[in-house]
Amino acid sequence: MSLSTHRTAEEIGRTALGPRQLPPLGVQRPAAELSTVDTVLPNGLRVIAVRRSSVPVVELRVRVPFAATKSVSEDPLHAARAEVLANTLLTGTQRRSRVQMDTDIALVGGDLDAAVDPERLSIGGNALASGLDTLLDVLADALTGAVYAEDEVARERERLAERIAMARSQPSVIAREALQRHRYGDHPFAKEMPEADEVAQVTAEEVRALHRGAVLPRGSVLVLVGDVDPDTAVAKVAAALAGWVGEGSAAELPALPPLAGGDLLLVHRPGAVQSQIRLSAQSIPRTDARYPALQLANMIFGGFFSSRLVENIREDKGYTYSARSYPEFTATGATLLIDADTASEVTAAALLETRYELGRLALVPPSEAEVDTARRYAIGSLLTATSSQGGLASFLLSLAGVGLGSDWLRAHPERLAAVTVEQVAQAALEFFAPSAYTGIVVGDAERLAPQLRALGGVTLP
Repeated sequence: MSLSTHRTAEEIGRTALGPRQLPPLGVQRPAAELSTVDTVLPNGLRVIAVRRSSVPVVELRVRVPFAATKSVSEDPLHAARAEVLANTLLTGTQRRSRVQMDTDIALVGGDLDAAVDPERLSIGGNALASGLDTLLDVLADALTGAVYAEDEVARERERLAERIAMARSQPSVIAREALQRHRYGDHPFAKEMPEADEVAQVTAEEVRALHRGAVLPRGSVLVLVGDVDPDTAVAKVAAALAGWVGEGSAAELPALPPLAGGDLLLVHRPGAVQSQIRLSAQSIPRTDARYPALQLANMIFGGFFSSRLVENIREDKGYTYSARSYPEFTATGATLLIDADTASEVTAAALLETRYELGRLALVPPSEAEVDTARRYAIGSLLTATSSQGGLASFLLSLAGVGLGSDWLRAHPERLAAVTVEQVAQAALEFFAPSAYTGIVVGDAERLAPQLRALGGVTLP
């Protein structure tokens, strides 16, 4: 019996006549027409209901704008109160105990969770389609009757303090907080996580007051996607949430100051053997006519595994295991971000190559092949991300947060298909010039300072 010899991937990909030809890519097809109702209820709540009957389940997403209306220095405890509220919203109401809430949701095969960030309070869950009434009843109970019991608030304060302490030891968290402070200073968006001692100061009565004043239907959005008739689903939402009322509108995030390019800031992390590079620049919202071209330019730069940035500092030079670029949207604008984590000894070199790739994209137009690959990936990723009920619900909620609906989703593959190489080149020139970016480098300043000083464009501590 003969043993087969091992062949490398390169050998497998070749024949006696040369490299094997890749099969042609298939034609990307737009998502099927969605049966949708998009309306605003009398209490001001926007409801988007979509039929997608692939499985007998319904996905629910709620977005309540929940921003601080004052700066961080004027209201330093908002983030702490908001975190405690999100973690105790579903721990009991006037009608149900915590156990009863969990039991009622479990009996219809579902779950319900809440989370908060500087921009929004998010509630998400699902249930069997036959259990939609129960899911909505539990949601309405929490929105209108959450009691925030003293013992529940005390328990969550302790848990939050532990989680915050653990999170603050993570390099990615340290880098994100440093970037937010560098980009936005005292703006409410800059504070994504409270301090543990701030959480310890929050009282149950403060949380109840925040709920009364900020958990409001007007300006909020509820999305339902699943094996439901959209008109029937909207009627059920209207009936279940008729008692959710309040004065005024939910608090949208104040407009962010425009982001200008400039020197990076070196943030000292004593003893660190790795560094975090975080760059950012001003961008444009999805509603801008230039956005499809910018999306493809970003894909080519660092938006997927075959991008220029990944090929350079990961595949070619081995400076990082992961590098990426991506957009970040808020209700009033957008930014571009670039992330890379590197060993300390190659931090300056990785930053140099990142700047080089920014300049190369801005000054050397992408090829037709690069644009075509990015286009196919972008369209395919969009269709994949929205192919499930949960993925579609989450995507529609993110669109609703910036005032868009399912029409934008349906038309976007066609917009991407129509983008020309020249339009991508123009977007690259406009949004990827190195001078447009600022940001931070987190690492051991004693090790990094000499090389970064020589490289320039970095403010040292």
